[in-house]
Amino acid sequence: MRGTVSSRLEEFLSQVNTAAAEARAQGVQYTPEVVRGNLDKLAAFIPDGPALAFVEDRGLTLEDRVINTRVYSPDPSAPLPVLIHYHGGGHMCGSIDLYDTASRMMASMANCVVICPDYRLAPEHPYPAGIDDCEAVLKQYRSLLSGVNHNDETYIMGDSAGGAICTTLTMKSLTDSTLHIDKQLLIYPSVDYTLSMPSIEENGQGFLLETARVDWYFQQYFQDKFDDGLTVENASPLFGDVSSNMPDTIVLTAGCDPLRDEGKAYAEKLQAAGVKVSFHQFDGMIHAYMLLHDLVAEECMESYQRLADFLVSE
Repeated sequence: MRGTVSSRLEEFLSQVNTAAAEARAQGVQYTPEVVRGNLDKLAAFIPDGPALAFVEDRGLTLEDRVINTRVYSPDPSAPLPVLIHYHGGGHMCGSIDLYDTASRMMASMANCVVICPDYRLAPEHPYPAGIDDCEAVLKQYRSLLSGVNHNDETYIMGDSAGGAICTTLTMKSLTDSTLHIDKQLLIYPSVDYTLSMPSIEENGQGFLLETARVDWYFQQYFQDKFDDGLTVENASPLFGDVSSNMPDTIVLTAGCDPLRDEGKAYAEKLQAAGVKVSFHQFDGMIHAYMLLHDLVAEECMESYQRLADFLVSE
């Protein structure tokens, strides 16, 4: 069923849809520069996050590259749990700066250390480069925390493509004991690269994220990888192995999001396997609503509160 959008988003969506129609009429094509610039424009709707005792940019140095990260702590002297925050953006967009407020909110409200990595993006760095970067940070994050106290609790969080990364790493942790994840937090996650869920069509036009753009994102991300034996199903966490050994999980979805149904299906699959799952759908919201804080502040704050409560719950 197609979602019914909140009245507080109607004017914004009208402007977005008018601009998109004009671009199509003029023959404007998707490019990495265009989609990155469009996502960055949403920063205008995001207020500054809370001040924290510690915020510092630090690099994780590997043999062939450096992964830039930003580390946040509300109290660097306290032994706090660590949340690794993988930003969204269709595997092509997004940045530490765009998600700075979200990282600050989680550090403050959940009283935890947050690490946000600037992982490599497609099309310059196709699958699985971004996942490799995020895995490296998960395995080696302690080297980023010199002078920042922490304990052994490790959480991961991601929205959209960041959710795809979280669920991929969680699936991999079933066979890789060096990947330690105590809880995962997923916000309108992308977990089905087959584009097979009903909401892909039902919510596929008019709600900011449109099916045609999702498909284009995936083409940029995977490029020729399917010629090398990878399948769409194998790449999709929704169709991967699950186990009761997977970490406790919270999933938030949006009722007017083309990715709505896959997020719910993933939550149900984990729950059926015996994983402790918390699920909530924000019916009037669209994909990326948490980057539209000034328009839907109530839903954004409720989302942060649900995520923070989940982290501090037993």
